[in-house]
Parts: sequence; structure tokens; C-alpha cells
Amino acid sequence: MKQLVIIGDSMLDIDIEGSATRLSPEAPVPVIDTDRMMQRPGGAGLAALLAARTETGVVLVTGIADDDAGRQLHGLLTAAGVRVLGLPMCGTTVTKTRIRARGQSLLRLDGGDGFPVSRPLADEVTTALAGARAICVADYGGGVTALPEIRGVLSQLAPRIPVVWDPHPRGAPPVPGCALVTPNHQEAQHFCGDSRDGELLRKKWCAQLVCITRGEHGAWIYGADGDAEHVRVPQPAAAAGDVCGAGDRFAVAAATALGAGAGPVAAVVAAVADAARFVATGGAAAVSTPVPRAVLPTGARIEDPAGADPVALAERLRSDGRTVVATGGCFDLLHTGHIRLLRQARELGDALIVLVNSDASVRALKGDGRPVMRDVDRARVLAALACVDAVAIFDEPTPERLLEELRPDIWVKGGDYAPADLPEAEVVRRHGGEVVILPTVAGYSSSRLIAAASSGHGRNQRT
Repeated sequence: MKQLVIIGDSMLDIDIEGSATRLSPEAPVPVIDTDRMMQRPGGAGLAALLAARTETGVVLVTGIADDDAGRQLHGLLTAAGVRVLGLPMCGTTVTKTRIRARGQSLLRLDGGDGFPVSRPLADEVTTALAGARAICVADYGGGVTALPEIRGVLSQLAPRIPVVWDPHPRGAPPVPGCALVTPNHQEAQHFCGDSRDGELLRKKWCAQLVCITRGEHGAWIYGADGDAEHVRVPQPAAAAGDVCGAGDRFAVAAATALGAGAGPVAAVVAAVADAARFVATGGAAAVSTPVPRAVLPTGARIEDPAGADPVALAERLRSDGRTVVATGGCFDLLHTGHIRLLRQARELGDALIVLVNSDASVRALKGDGRPVMRDVDRARVLAALACVDAVAIFDEPTPERLLEELRPDIWVKGGDYAPADLPEAEVVRRHGGEVVILPTVAGYSSSRLIAAASSGHGRNQRT
């Protein structure tokens, strides 16, 4: 099957999330108490990451510097299943760090000075581009789209392979013959003045179609017939949220649709809907990964992606008037039911803290042969989930002792429990919290999965 190829400038994006309740004594600026740090590929890297969530065999042609941030960026991409084809680079990896409090961006710090070097393209790059079913150009003004070698091969391919070009005010103009060019309304104003005339841009760029995106107001399409067509955002998908990455989601969705044989208008309609869903479901934050922290000393009973004690984190959040949600369990072989419960639990408040049964506790509950995974490994897997803010391990059969310290506002359990059946419910309520029971996903059980795996392994051994 032919591959979807993303080409453009990549960077490392970092979000520092916390709360701001006081001013610094040194200057009238807010002090941010950090709750967690998240990271993700940015620019063309984010476009490739988003593509890889729905497509197989995604290829990214980009420049990544040989430094710590570049290696981290490369690792995030390859872990997501993206095949990275590097271009020669000078300088250091571009990083963009957003500092946010309660979902609001307060400051962005930009660093890095990396830029691509003009050299003949490697054979694997030209082969990937020539064999693509569609090409998405994510221009972030970093220089990739200005390389003569890149422009030459894209100009040759545009007449026969759908090319979707997401332009940038500091970037190079799209090559002639693009199937679709997708500036947002501010970029369109930059390119053609106050008129934001899509037909003028289409002629200027010799594009088959220009689509000017307008966030929650949808998009305007300008084709060769000179008429403008408005594509509205589907109402069920529209929601306010962090729009970081929405343009990348739009361009990738349009390229995917064109590569599958859709017409340009149908591709834009699909892309508008996809971008709206992307924002409504959390935007770029939903595809971010906790920033790795140093490994804890042997014997530590806390695994926390933010590097903080879960109890201290809960106290700080409560002092800010925020809602602390907690849940607990063995989580021995994480499955779809667990993920859904954790995501739903996180949506109930401002932070989710997961309490994990220790190895001894699991053995007492499940018998010899369990757990399959050590408690420290189960905790680390949970801590890597974007919806989890902290993890702690407890040794008792039930987590009453830890809940006495944690005092969550909401305690979540899954399944057919009644609150009265939970021995820890009394502790939660005594501290003013409530117990919420969320439905489980039918057909998913760690014990059943482990038994099935063991049975399958036995059959394989006998044949």
C-alpha cells in the first residue's frame, strides 16, 4: 500500500501545566506551581503523529538536529510508528514551551536555531515521495520548503500526486499545481492583504483549490470556477478548547481523503469535521506524553509523571479550589476497559491520581501467579498516560490508609459495585468526598486476558 508522506519543519513542543495563585515577590508576575510537564512533536512532527493515529506506514521527511531535544523528538515519532527520513541540519532543535495555568496559556518560550542544509536528497527520500499516495506539506517557516531540492521534486510530483500545502507567513510559497493550499484566515490576510481573497491566492499559487480555514466558523473553498463555497463545522463536533494543532489535523485529514480518492470539496468537508473533533477531544494536549523524570530510588512507592508526591499534589490542588479525582486497582495488564475508565475519571475533575495494588496485595486478592507485571512496572505504564497526573502504590488489600492522606474529592470505581460495597467509601465520605461508579466495558478483564494468553501459549507449545 502506498504511504502518506508528511514533509516540513519539525520541533519539540513542551507544555508546563500548573496553577497560579500568587505573585512573585521579585516582580508583579504570577508564580506557577507546576503540576505536570508534557511533550509532543510539533510542526510537521505533530502532523505526522496525528496521521499515524489513523494511518499505517506514515513517512516524515524533516530535519532533526543531533542533540538531546532532537533525540527526544525522534524517539517520540518512532514510538508512534512514524518512519523518519532526516534531512541534513545545522544548529540546535527548535523547542517551543508553553506555560499554562488552568488551561490558559500565560507565556511561550522559544529556543533552538536549527535550519536545514541544501544538499542532494537521499535516495530513500526521493523514493518515498515518488511512491506516496498523497503528500502533506507542513511549512513552519524553518526552511525545509525553501530547499531547492525539495521544491524541485514536489514540482515534478504535484501534477500526479495530491499535494496539500499548509503555508506559513515566513515560509516559501507553495509549488505550482498543489491540489489544495490551506492557509488560515490570518495567514490569508498576510498573503493577500485585507481582502483575504481566496481566488487571488489560488491564481497566485497556481493551485487547484485554496481553502481558508476559520476555526469554529468552518472554511471557505475557492476553486477554478471562481465561486466560493462555505463548509460549516458539524454542530455535534464543535466545542471550545485548545486549538493548538488544529491546522495540522485539518491538513492531514484533507491529504488522507485526497489520497483515498475523494474529491477536493469532499476532502475539505472531512477535514473540517476532523479538525473540530480534534479540538473537542482535547487538541494537542490529548496526544502529549509526560516528560520523563529521573528513575526513583529503589524502594520508593511513588510513580508520578510530574515528579511530585501525590498527597502533596492533592493538597496543593485543593488549596486552589480544584477537584481531585482518584481511582484504584490492580491494573495487571492494562486494557481498553481500564483506559476508558481512566479517561472518564479524569474528566470528572482537574487531576487524576491512581492508587495501584502492590505485588503482595495482588497476590492476596488474585492468588499465586499474579501479578503478571511488577507493581513498579504497572505504575510506570499508568504514569505514562496523558490522563493520569500521579500514581502511588499501596500494600494493603484496600487503599483506606492512603485515602486518609489523599482525601480525594471524588473516588471512582468501575463495574457493578454499589458504594456501600466498598470498604474505602466511608473514608472518602468522612473527608467530604463522593464515590462515583463508572460502567465497565463489556468483554474486557485482566484475569480473562491472562487466562486466554496462557491457554494460547500452552497450545502453541504442544503443536
